Amino acid sequence: MAQFMDYMISPKPLRIVDLTLDPAKLSVRSLVIRTAGYLPGRTHYRQGAVFTHLAIVYIAGGEGSYRVNHGEAQRVTAGSLFFFEPGVHYDYGPDPAGHWDEYYFTVEGTRSREWLAHWPIQPHAVMHPGEDASSQNRIDRIFALMESGTPANADRASLLLESLLYDWIQSCQSSPAVQGKTARLAELLEALSANLHEPFDAAAFAERHHWALSTLRRTVSEYTGFALHEYVHRLKMAEAKNRLLNTEQTVKEIAAALGYGDVFYFSRLFKKITGEAPQLFRKNMRST
Repeated sequence: MAQFMDYMISPKPLRIVDLTLDPAKLSVRSLVIRTAGYLPGRTHYRQGAVFTHLAIVYIAGGEGSYRVNHGEAQRVTAGSLFFFEPGVHYDYGPDPAGHWDEYYFTVEGTRSREWLAHWPIQPHAVMHPGEDASSQNRIDRIFALMESGTPANADRASLLLESLLYDWIQSCQSSPAVQGKTARLAELLEALSANLHEPFDAAAFAERHHWALSTLRRTVSEYTGFALHEYVHRLKMAEAKNRLLNTEQTVKEIAAALGYGDVFYFSRLFKKITGEAPQLFRKNMRST
């Protein structure tokens, strides 16, 4: 994972993952992610930017503006999606004295040209697919696949990005009925996120939130890519990382706070999901 500081862009570490493979080694050559980037707390406003590859940009937090070829400025908020096309001039960035959290993916290949030609994309307009845990989960998965450095996972990352983009575009086109279903899904994922500080009982959770247990499991798997219990564990590990970085709680205290009575089981899960033991994660992140 490449992280570095650039105080011209953000006071926080930037995360950039470049394709390190020869594209000839890929099986999916019609769509290649060249670079994936995460710019948390971006403060830099860029003017007159011109790009050589198509880029997809998703704003996970904050506000700002986006302008194409010196036209009218369009409002950008959390959950916004927009594109950069090669050869076009862009002014974009957070509001003065503000910031935003930006994910971007630069891509090339015939599939990306097909998106612009046939999908209901407005390439010079800000679209608003909104925020949800499923999108964040898939974005994290794309980064993990890119970081693995293998051709098969680079292919998987490209296909997952296309699937994510398709769902974003469809959400912008969806009917009120579909939007209602999406809202219920968002409520479900929010409820799961609020259930981090106790042992997870799937049957009790389903009953409390008026879901059939089989439907709950299928829905979570469909929208997150993980089985129900694994998704809950991943939510808990994300909170554990936050506590390891921002508190002085011991690993045992964090485990107990997240509903794990066995600290050794918690530590094994943490390492399985993050790749590092809790104490090593804390040490490495605090030393960067």
